[in-house]
Parts: sequence; structure tokens; C-alpha cells
Amino acid sequence: MSTTPQPDRVAEVTRHTAETQIRVAVNLDGTGKASLSTGIGFFDHMLDQIARHGLIDLEIAAKGDLHIDGHHTVEDVGITLGQAVAKAVGDKKGLRRYGHAYVPLDEALSRVVIDFSGRPGLSMHVPFKAGMIGAFDTQLAYEFFQGFANHALVTLHIDNLRGENAHHQCETVFKAFARALRMALELDPRMTGIIPSTKGSL
Repeated sequence: MSTTPQPDRVAEVTRHTAETQIRVAVNLDGTGKASLSTGIGFFDHMLDQIARHGLIDLEIAAKGDLHIDGHHTVEDVGITLGQAVAKAVGDKKGLRRYGHAYVPLDEALSRVVIDFSGRPGLSMHVPFKAGMIGAFDTQLAYEFFQGFANHALVTLHIDNLRGENAHHQCETVFKAFARALRMALELDPRMTGIIPSTKGSL
């Protein structure tokens, strides 16, 4: 078995547009530390779930046109986080590649499956029971994950299997995403230096 040390899987990405100014820094082999500021309290709470349950050190500072609504901010954070994760992953050698998780919260239950396939795609089925959670428009959960999938180059399936409280539904989705992400990003010691694909590239 190779004892070659793995490179640090860290990245920092900034995105500046007329609508948002965003900085994201990630350490994929962290301990779940987070520093988050998007201007949308519930969204910060969800991003904290990704860090904590994904064991990713995560820094996100976002300033967006919240006087309009949260759309651009949430979508662009998803885009920038996806770019940062893709950069930190690198060539994907040794990656487990696939991850999946079921997470409950009281009456709610969600399932997330992820594949670092190199082919972006999102299938998301979450029948939210409310349109707003605090200042967070529940429609924007889709925009966040679409932005992430497109720029992390992952295939992502998200299903809320049951739930009556929108907060619980959303939190199970983000926690399951974090756990699935953690599994997929783990390095498999039996695959050191090997790309996890019969095609030889991802």
C-alpha cells in the first residue's frame, strides 16, 4: 500500500458580479468548523449543517442584492461552493466517488445520493409544506443545489420522503447532503492513485 502523503484538499474561490460578491474557502478534510455570513439567517443555518455533518471546514462570506430577494445570493453561493469543492477535489484519484445518506428529523425524512461523475445533473423532489422559512424562500433550495451540481460536476439526487414541517424538511435535506458528500469525498486506501472509473477519467 502506498504511503505517499495526500495533498491538502483545500481551495478558495471568489465570485464578483453586479448582483453578488462571494468568497468561499473549503478544507475537505476538516473538522466541521464554519464561518458563515450570507445575510439570510436560515441559509447560514443550512450551510452550517454542510460543514458540521460533512466534516468540511467552510468559510462563506456573501453580499448580495437582498433588497430584491435572496435568489441571486443563494444561487451564487451554490455556484461558488461547487467551484471550490471541484478545485479542492482535484483529479479525483483515490476518491470513493459515490455517497448516500438518509437523515430524519422528527416526522421528516430525506435521502440524498451523490456521484462525482464529472457529469452535472440534479433530480430533486422536495414538496415543501411552506413557501418561506424565516427569510428563506424554499424554492431557492433547488437553485442552491442546481448551482452546486453544475459547478462541482456531480450527479445529485435529492428526495424528501416525508415531512409536514418545512424547516424539518429542509434541514433533513441539507444534513443528508452533507453526509452523502462526506462519504463521496472520503479517500479509499485501496484506491490510492487510481481514478474510480472504468473510463480512466472523471
